[in-house]
Amino acid sequence: MGMRPEMGPTPKIPAEISSELRALTHDLSNSIETIIQASYLLAQCKLDQSAKKWADMIDKAGRDCAQINRQIREVLRSKG
Repeated sequence: MGMRPEMGPTPKIPAEISSELRALTHDLSNSIETIIQASYLLAQCKLDQSAKKWADMIDKAGRDCAQINRQIREVLRSKG
């Protein structure tokens, strides 16, 4: 990841911006975790097929968000 062939080395993120982004990703993690937990509890309820599809969609989107947030945190660790 460090070298991009066409552009040279990837610059570091300024400390102030990195710190702010870390705080935001932490807060985002908390919100995503609430969505994932609520989705799990919703899935424990008796749902009709239509509601189950919506609950599954919410669960998948929450998990996708968590993965994206982990990727952002990894970028911040490597360049921050």
